Amino acid sequence: MQYCADLLGRFGFDCRLIDHSAERASLVAVRGATSGLCFSGHLDTVPLGRAEWRWPPHGGLIEGDRLYGRGSSDMKGGVAAFIVAAALSRKPVSIVLTAGEETGCDGARWLAEAGALPPARALIVGESTDNQPVAGHKGVLWLKLTAEGRTAHGATPELGINAIGRMSATLSRLVDFDPQVEHPQMGRATCNLGTIRAGINVNSVPDLCELTVDLRSVDGITHDELRKAVLARCDDGIGVETMLDLPAVWTDPAAPWFRGASACVRQITGRENDLACATYFTDASVLTPAMGYPEVMILGPGALDQPHSTDEHVSIARLSEAVEIYAALIEAFG
Repeated sequence: MQYCADLLGRFGFDCRLIDHSAERASLVAVRGATSGLCFSGHLDTVPLGRAEWRWPPHGGLIEGDRLYGRGSSDMKGGVAAFIVAAALSRKPVSIVLTAGEETGCDGARWLAEAGALPPARALIVGESTDNQPVAGHKGVLWLKLTAEGRTAHGATPELGINAIGRMSATLSRLVDFDPQVEHPQMGRATCNLGTIRAGINVNSVPDLCELTVDLRSVDGITHDELRKAVLARCDDGIGVETMLDLPAVWTDPAAPWFRGASACVRQITGRENDLACATYFTDASVLTPAMGYPEVMILGPGALDQPHSTDEHVSIARLSEAVEIYAALIEAFG
């Protein structure tokens, strides 16, 4: 993060590092008195996983048109492209770089709570879209349901209270739960039962059962409504804890700025946009309300199938194209 601050400082940005811990910081960089265009990206990455990589995951090696490395697509390629584009211009623009996005937008939340975010007319998030303008993403609400019992020997189950049994009726009601809300571009709101954990060993009565629920929202249903729908299907005594709560992000593609920016992108790529809504969440869930609800465009050079993958890579041609796109957007809307 310090490297990015030093680099942007050489190109006229007023840089502010906000420490979240001894080893983590986020960066807000502003050039000029602007409340116009802001770029956002995160610098943290997910773990490598167990599968062996063919290319060194931290080597940044290039073979043909591909630059390989963890985070090359998600999303340091996008960050590098908009930093280069900003350096090529002298127009007012702001940049927000965060830590902790992969763990639930922690860095963005720290910045919002610190009141460190600049206002903006439009926010461009450089996540992987293959350089297609995307108008938003679903929200995510993760809940943990807990049933408690009392342990006993498995040979005398009548002496205990089985937590799995206490959870079973709730689980059966939720397994087929469908929020039945659909958005014309974002798709359906969904519910998925992600994990269930219970018991300490086979010959003991389990005294704890935990069920995690992954709810994805679209414009048209709130997280309070989804939470109430889950609670209505829970038996008395089931505990409910919120693990993650990030609202959906949506900009009407017909809104003036988004429509103009999309036309600018098409002039460069020559491609029609066939992607309306991202399947992942972004820092925009937290940044947007703290920045005065700017229009949001998700737009980055990474391919859609690359984030979190083994042998993650980004196309050099797409990186160069992203620099050209971002530079044009800064000139047009900065």
